Amino acid sequence: MKTPYPSAKEFVRSWHVIDADGAVLGRVATQAAKVLMGKHRPTFTPFLDAGDHVIVINADKIRMTGNKERDKMYRTHSGYPGGLKETAAFKLKATRPIRVIELAIAGMLPKTKLGKQMYRKLKVYAGPKHPHAAQQPSPLAQ
Repeated sequence: MKTPYPSAKEFVRSWHVIDADGAVLGRVATQAAKVLMGKHRPTFTPFLDAGDHVIVINADKIRMTGNKERDKMYRTHSGYPGGLKETAAFKLKATRPIRVIELAIAGMLPKTKLGKQMYRKLKVYAGPKHPHAAQQPSPLAQ
């Protein structure tokens, strides 16, 4: 007997909204990553993009536990000698709050072409409004 595998055409993608107002960064990121990968479905297949679309609102009101806001550093490198740039979490949150959530979720997705395809289904907004009302997103229980 062969194991039935779903095809990519069979998946019906739905839209979910996560309100990050007062929520912890890691908790929101794990929920979003799980839905983006499709692990919330019984038909999860590791080599297919079975996930749904995720909208995260109120990104500017996310919180970090402990001393992470002060001590956590985000690092980027240009590829040239001496090209390391470090930004503290509180500075990045003040200037680009959307980027903090995007980096946390991207770090939990696969580092492959499939992971990039999953990441494209993520939409993050700093305020409470989003332009995806036509997709009729449902709130994701926390």
